Amino acid sequence: MAKSKSVYVCSECGYQSPKWLGKCPSCNQWNTMEEEIENTSSKPLSKSSSVSKVMALDEITTDVEKRISTGINEFDRVLGGGIVYGSLILLSGDPGIGKSTILLQICQYLGKNSKVLYVSGEESANQIKMRANRLNVTTDNLYILTQTDVSEIVDAIKSNKPDIVIIDSIQTMVYEEIGSSAGSVTQVRECTNIFMHTAKGLGIPIIIVGHVNKDGAIAGPKVLEHIVDTVLYFEGEKNYSYRILRGVKNRFGSTNEIGVFEMTGEGLKEVLNPSLMMISGRPKNTSGTCVACVMEGSRPILAEVQGLVCATGFGTPRRMSTGFDYNRMNMLLAVLEKRCGYYFNNMDAYINVIGGLRLDEPAADLTVSLALVSSLKEKAVGDKVLAFGEVGLAGEIRAVSHCEQRVQEAYRLGFEKCIIPFHNYKSLSKDLKINVDIVPARNIRDAFTALIDE
Repeated sequence: MAKSKSVYVCSECGYQSPKWLGKCPSCNQWNTMEEEIENTSSKPLSKSSSVSKVMALDEITTDVEKRISTGINEFDRVLGGGIVYGSLILLSGDPGIGKSTILLQICQYLGKNSKVLYVSGEESANQIKMRANRLNVTTDNLYILTQTDVSEIVDAIKSNKPDIVIIDSIQTMVYEEIGSSAGSVTQVRECTNIFMHTAKGLGIPIIIVGHVNKDGAIAGPKVLEHIVDTVLYFEGEKNYSYRILRGVKNRFGSTNEIGVFEMTGEGLKEVLNPSLMMISGRPKNTSGTCVACVMEGSRPILAEVQGLVCATGFGTPRRMSTGFDYNRMNMLLAVLEKRCGYYFNNMDAYINVIGGLRLDEPAADLTVSLALVSSLKEKAVGDKVLAFGEVGLAGEIRAVSHCEQRVQEAYRLGFEKCIIPFHNYKSLSKDLKINVDIVPARNIRDAFTALIDE
């Protein structure tokens, strides 16, 4: 009979200790140590179903085109072209963001040529059927299994031989050989290991849904992200109808791509032109607004940045930023005061990125600066003007990557003037310079002189 003993495991990083600690020595988080029952038997918890042998690299054959399309172009883009056979994919996101919705929609397309097994540990079969009716999922190749025992699920996979398996969710799965409860660090780690060996051994792709904690990180041990082949994160504000699917890790493709979706009454619909969606409804001849162009992977996306500057009613001016880094906003305000002579020391300053998009790329610095000065001077930036560039502490505008793609996207959407870093100007094609009024700027003062009459 297996012997067991009690250990304390950190729910954030998986650090183990023989006694309880208020603060985890590994990740320095408080009150994260949870009691677990450790199995000390010599029998391994997770077993591989495949026999390994040493092979020379020349003996290994692969087919790069052997992928399964999900029927949703935005989803395939993030995956790198589709689902790879034998891969283990982790899809995480906030509660109610649409993880189960998009997976059930994918089943409709996959069911045309593939046999799909949907394993649910959170919902009953009736609940899944009701959601399938709402989403118009009517495929005959979708099979539902409501089970939380991993051993039973693996037996069902081996006996039914589906082409694709979906596990919703990994935090509800239980391996009976472990005495801890579902969702614990040990259970999540071992259950994921078992699904990984099953996927690799049988060549069946498995998609598992993962919950997130209150800080937005994937719940469970950090090793969970190391085990799987691909980590996808579904993000978006609940007050907005738009969702962004982002690849955090991908062994079979780039992690720079994103997919944009819109939540509707009939489920998630892909947004083929995110730039047009982000700038729709933009006010005209209004101060404090400017359009940025940021790169999300290989895709240029236009986003409207709004700035508001007003006299403060307090001793210390208030600063607030939504969709843009707060500390970087304060840095830009300091540069504007020191290098350009625009004083915000007695002014409240607010920055907001429309549409729920978050601008993490430094190329948005110039756009934020223009929006702030436009609001301060009460002079509007032109409706057909786009600006991008990284701002340094000396007030200079540094070069950014993919400049020509950004300008082409602006021209395609009807923008007539682009203010860009001076060092990017030479790399642009002659045709683009003819079609668009391009203003190269060495520093912030050059950019303001070209757009705003002081």
